[in-house]
Amino acid sequence: MNASACLSGIRPRLRLLALVPVVVIAYIVTVIAIDEFFFASNRIVIKSAPVDKVGRHAQSIVGTENEDPEPTRSVQLDIERVINKTLGFEKVIAIGLPERSDKRDALELMASLTGFDIEWVDGVKPSSIPSKAVPYGIDPSAIQDNFLGSWRGHMNAIRQVVEQETGSALIMEDDMDWDIHLKSQLRNVARGARQILQEPSELPHSPYGDDWDVLWLGHCGEPFPETLEENAGLPSERIEQMSAKYFIQDDDTVPPYNQVSQLVDWSQYQPQTRIVHMSAAPICTFAYAVSQRGARKILYGLSVDGLHMAFDNSLAQLCRDAMYGLGRNQSSALNMKCISVNPTIMFHHKAKGLVASGSDIQNVGGDGSVREKGETESIRWSMRLNLENILAGKRLEAQF
Repeated sequence: MNASACLSGIRPRLRLLALVPVVVIAYIVTVIAIDEFFFASNRIVIKSAPVDKVGRHAQSIVGTENEDPEPTRSVQLDIERVINKTLGFEKVIAIGLPERSDKRDALELMASLTGFDIEWVDGVKPSSIPSKAVPYGIDPSAIQDNFLGSWRGHMNAIRQVVEQETGSALIMEDDMDWDIHLKSQLRNVARGARQILQEPSELPHSPYGDDWDVLWLGHCGEPFPETLEENAGLPSERIEQMSAKYFIQDDDTVPPYNQVSQLVDWSQYQPQTRIVHMSAAPICTFAYAVSQRGARKILYGLSVDGLHMAFDNSLAQLCRDAMYGLGRNQSSALNMKCISVNPTIMFHHKAKGLVASGSDIQNVGGDGSVREKGETESIRWSMRLNLENILAGKRLEAQF
């Protein structure tokens, strides 16, 4: 066979190969068009708020005026992982009693509309914990309400993180609420965490940086570490280090300061300012993330080694004692590295209905009182309170 005959046989095949990308693209376009035509009306998407609504960021260390350098494109793209189906962590875990189907219904709906997935860990009743399993340092007879059950539920979630070698997990209680702009908020939190940690890599394993143990996203309130009594009189360089702050300014999701915890003197800050900082003494464990390293430390410090307070106070004490090695109380701190967001971006929701239904830890509302309207402190654009607006395509509403 001569060369011209060979070429004449090859040309038709090349033409067919050239058509393959065209056919593939046409197929994809057709599938997308069909999907949009038949299913778009049933798909609810909450668009992230523009940056000018959720805040501009500027890193600052107290006593200086250092501006956050413009992040590279690779850093910006890496931070976008916080909008994935696990909010930039390897998983999101919710803790709740299995019989509280009302709370699971609400939380699953909220997560679905926000765009992330939840794994459940069953809550624990104190009656199911044998006395032999109660950690050293705790007198069960002196504990009120369901604090021991709450501790065990959180420890089961943390132990699961350790068992499954999960790199990081966001753990939340089953009555959580958050802002409808949560994913946009988390972008700024990730930038702040990296700055506080002085993350050396542009592409760390976690979009929040790799050198943290606890990332406290939901709490009742928290002061700054430099204001704690035990840190008074420390050398000025230590005070300056523990005072590191990352300011998120012009953040439309920050409530008026009279609607948030007053453990911080907010009069010193411009309105609509949120701050990422080293944890001092957060109150409540509404929502917090743990790294694998952090989960191991907590499992040891709050179970294997003993327990002396309710879970939320005990976890806060681990962070408070450590203070990155800058504070005084370091004897049992396990060198914890904890970062907080202030004001909080997650808070527990008080649902309408029987007040007694609100808590599975404390006994409240025993008089049969009824709450006519749900409410969530510290969250301006409440996801829970906007569910009907989202589902019905109505205008979203801010609480305050």
